[in-house]
Amino acid sequence: MKWSSHLRLDLESMANKNHPGGNRARRSISILMVAGLCLFFYLLGAWQKNSMGKGDSITLAVTKNADNCNNIPHNLNFETHHGGEAGIVDDSDTKAVTYKPCPSKFTDYTPCQDQNRAMTFPRENMIYRERHCPPEEKKLHCLIPAPKGYVTPFPWPKSRDYVPFANAPYKSLTVEKAIQNWVQYEGNVFRFPGGGTQFPQGADKYIDQLASVIPIADGTVRTALDTGCGVASWGAYLWKRNVIAMSFAPRDSHEAQVQFALERGVPAVIGVLGTIRMPYPSAAFDMAHCSRCLIPWGANDGLYMKEVDRVLRPGGYWVLSGPPINWKTNYVAWKRPKEDLQEEQKKIEDIAKLLCWKKKSEIGEIAVWQKSTDLESCHAAQENSGVESCQSEDADNAWYKKMEPCVTVANTDSSQDLKPFPERLYAVPPRIESGSVLGISVKEYTEDNKRWKKHVNAYRKINKLIDTGRYRNIMDMNAGLGGFAAALQSPKLWVMNVVPTIAEKSTLGAIYERGLIGIFHDWCEAFSTYPRTYDLIHANGLFTLYKDKCEFEDILLEMDRILRPEGAVIFRDEVDVLVKLKKMIGGMKWDSKLIDHEDGPLVPEKILVAVKQYWVGNSTSA
Repeated sequence: MKWSSHLRLDLESMANKNHPGGNRARRSISILMVAGLCLFFYLLGAWQKNSMGKGDSITLAVTKNADNCNNIPHNLNFETHHGGEAGIVDDSDTKAVTYKPCPSKFTDYTPCQDQNRAMTFPRENMIYRERHCPPEEKKLHCLIPAPKGYVTPFPWPKSRDYVPFANAPYKSLTVEKAIQNWVQYEGNVFRFPGGGTQFPQGADKYIDQLASVIPIADGTVRTALDTGCGVASWGAYLWKRNVIAMSFAPRDSHEAQVQFALERGVPAVIGVLGTIRMPYPSAAFDMAHCSRCLIPWGANDGLYMKEVDRVLRPGGYWVLSGPPINWKTNYVAWKRPKEDLQEEQKKIEDIAKLLCWKKKSEIGEIAVWQKSTDLESCHAAQENSGVESCQSEDADNAWYKKMEPCVTVANTDSSQDLKPFPERLYAVPPRIESGSVLGISVKEYTEDNKRWKKHVNAYRKINKLIDTGRYRNIMDMNAGLGGFAAALQSPKLWVMNVVPTIAEKSTLGAIYERGLIGIFHDWCEAFSTYPRTYDLIHANGLFTLYKDKCEFEDILLEMDRILRPEGAVIFRDEVDVLVKLKKMIGGMKWDSKLIDHEDGPLVPEKILVAVKQYWVGNSTSA
């Protein structure tokens, strides 16, 4: 359970926390010894140098050793050589705030999807299930506790099938979805057989059916969107086919479905199709999927289908399984009037036609459409049909942006063929090649990739657990062009690439074109996830970006909320920012160490590494 016992990172507080007094004494003796040796070698060298040229060879050797005295071992000094530079505010006399644990009732607190607050909003169009964040005066300023008995999740791929009961102790789905094979409770674990409402025989067989129509095997389809994902078994079983799915579902009566997904090691967020655009860029996904997701696709003149069209790439596929597909056979079993189901399917077919989606297949209860790649002909046909085109110039503007009953005009860049994955990962994204991402040239993109390969190699030396499978769910809080995620790429892990809404450049579309996934987010608010859902968090320049935008404390407490016990954090930022952060996290039950840039101590950018201590509700650090 306690993987961090293997992760030393030269953190004195972790290695020696049980003997603080003895460590200080040994450290003082070591420093005195090193200083004494340096003085001795200096005096000896000076004496030899002045002894009429005698012992010159000895003098050279001793001088070389004396120079090495400047290389103070990391285990004797937490701070970098820049600790007292001019321009850095020395607040060493001020006492760091110690953050107390929140009451245990907040164990699964999701600030912007709080159930009690949700019930104060209208239920029309699922408004009450959308994001509603607490006002400043109601934000918590404490540490969210883990439940008693919490353990580190199983490593992938075992985590796909098993989740420790203590981590998400909710049995309701084992009863509600018993006959649909979603999840079963067995002793002290939940078992996920891979079933679902529309695939009781297992997700693998269901995906085999899709693969007979959709080119899943050759890398053409890489990024997928699962709307109303349940426990995300579809995304879980797509992983071994090299397809990465972004799954979402609301926090509703099906308690903990997204939490289960993330405990299994599957990318997922809390979300709903309501009145606000999904927080993804246009033309992002190669495939979108709804398996009996209960979304009224034909309602509001196809508003939700038009939103899927916005985020679906030209040439991408939309899969709909379950009602109303194959209504003629199933209307009795579904206990719905066949006239209603017939009308529902007709609306879906008509809207798909207006969107230039061509129906590729309908077998049993599974229907597949493909979005046209002929943008000019499609746009002309839509104009002739009187379809309203969205007037907004920025189809990627999705943060708290209201959905509109119009069709997004696809950018010509998005119609370009992408290379199959994994070749796509380092190919130049069409948005960059065309200059659509302002301020990023092909050369800068290439240099960015080189830089992040170098940075990640340095991280591997600092934290030797990165490639072991210990960290499955990883978040990059300020993803840029996705270079960090690309350099980490491995079947053992996935990265949620977050592009802050205040970032100077809108790069998330290019990240998706690389075959990676991500989301827009403003870090002045809580992220749409449950507590303890990420194993490793990376924050590059994030706090410099948010300086004077919101309180560092709020961002750090949110990081603590979503980080698992014994999870790790890597901050990369300017030294004055990191000195401030290091002091703040000293009161958060985190162990930390400030480290020089990989290019040496003269570079003002530094690295702060931290590990969250293991503790649970009503306990202290273990």
